[in-house]
Amino acid sequence: MRIHSKRLKLEGLFLAIAAAIVAAPASQAAELEGSAAVTQARGLIADHLGAVQGVAEDAFEARDTVVDRDGTTHVRFDRTYQGLRVIGGDVVTKSRRGQLAATQSTLRSQQRPSLRARISRDAAAVEAGARFNGKVSQVHGNQLVVYARGAKPVLAYEVTLQGEETRTHSGFVTYYVDALSGKVLDVQDRLQTAGAVGTGKTFYYGNLSIATDQKSATKFDLIDTTRGNGSVYDAKGAAISNLFDILFATLGASLFTDTDNVWGNNALSDRATVATDIHYGVGATWDYFKNVHGRNGLYNDGAGIKSYAHTNFKRADGSTTGVNAAYFALTKVMFYGDGDATRGYGPIVGIDVAGHEMSHGVNAATANLAYSGDAGGLNEANSDIFGTLVEFYANNPADPGDYRIGEIMRTGGLAFRDMYNQGVDGKSFNCYIAGGFDPNLGAGGIHDPHYTSGVGNRFFYLVSEGAVVPAGSGLTPAQLVCNGDTGITGIGRDKAGKIWYRALTTKFTSSTSYPQARAATIAAAGELYGAGSPEQAAVARAWSAANVN
Repeated sequence: MRIHSKRLKLEGLFLAIAAAIVAAPASQAAELEGSAAVTQARGLIADHLGAVQGVAEDAFEARDTVVDRDGTTHVRFDRTYQGLRVIGGDVVTKSRRGQLAATQSTLRSQQRPSLRARISRDAAAVEAGARFNGKVSQVHGNQLVVYARGAKPVLAYEVTLQGEETRTHSGFVTYYVDALSGKVLDVQDRLQTAGAVGTGKTFYYGNLSIATDQKSATKFDLIDTTRGNGSVYDAKGAAISNLFDILFATLGASLFTDTDNVWGNNALSDRATVATDIHYGVGATWDYFKNVHGRNGLYNDGAGIKSYAHTNFKRADGSTTGVNAAYFALTKVMFYGDGDATRGYGPIVGIDVAGHEMSHGVNAATANLAYSGDAGGLNEANSDIFGTLVEFYANNPADPGDYRIGEIMRTGGLAFRDMYNQGVDGKSFNCYIAGGFDPNLGAGGIHDPHYTSGVGNRFFYLVSEGAVVPAGSGLTPAQLVCNGDTGITGIGRDKAGKIWYRALTTKFTSSTSYPQARAATIAAAGELYGAGSPEQAAVARAWSAANVN
């Protein structure tokens, strides 16, 4: 009974908020009516009705006004016809020194419909309910309007339904139903695209504000409506290694949802905790590519990516591990493991991991570097480079930017890779070898892309920072270079990142080798900063310091 009572109160609150939202424009308009700008603009409309596709029975109610420094006035009006709101009839006037300069309006017809309805309000509600295709708890508004978004204005009912959300819409939807034929003319989900701001109680980064999707007063989805509707799902421990596994895992996964828009508890006892780390990292990566490189999503199409938390990864011996993360280009999805505490690995959901995995998507959309030989090393280096740049961009004090991959997820001061000295793992290459890397020795062999990426990573560290020893690394300048050139000076991460991005997106191909990458980045530096520039010289010198000549 307590739960039911609370739900009723929340529904009542939700309806009150919705009513306030509907009433707000009317209140604001009343405050504007007495202003000189509105009075003048209304007089101009009356004198020039044709300019706004008006008729004598149209009336205009001010909703907003903006006055420029030079006195130019912009007034936005809502329109009514014989007292009925005209949906799509709003108009903006622009005037200066009492003269109408321009109007903006989508209504292009002076036709107005007969105001005799052939179907009743109840019949309109039934038609809307049939489209809602779910349990309707309340008809929240059902009134006649003039619908003017089609080829010509028609009389219609504006019906707003509240009820249970479905797979296709939220629980608060407005329908426009033709008052003559009963045909549904338009459907507008009032909450589907309205982003909310929730609190993510992450595992690594404390409590953060995160963008979510509000479906109802007590229903939120872990979908970032501000970044292409990227979303996070619970894979529920599904193990993957092939396409069938991946399809099975995604079909069995559940979108993370919440009732109060507070996600996780900063601990692994709540499955949503690591999902918020992922959500945060994906958002930081999106922002980095958009704000630094002007890239709108991984494929530059404005679309977000689905991420799957709590994934396991199959080993060759049939066992599974949570110490991994992966991007799968075929279906454009990402998977994150839960780590392995017994081996000193926390959940694999750090910022640089999110940046790394999403950057595999950027590569797939651009150069599509192969995953073997030199190209495989460049592929992995590309993801480490951008993952690192995302970490610096996020500038989170809990995980300061550095050139170490995944250090926040390992105990004992270890990292997955140190970009400046990847060979410390005993498997990776810091320096390019004569003849390049053999594709036949990849895929788990000695020329696996995760090992050959060390050459590209060292180059990027050197071109960004120069032969400067990272604090706490215990290295000497001579150990940072392959050719003894300890005097190399960096050009900074910002320039280095832009050079790399330009080479990736305009010059690399699927089979680019390290020497070809050298030539491509030198060319990119020349295009960005000038032929013979210090930046171009630094790129060449950094590649030489990684034995790529």
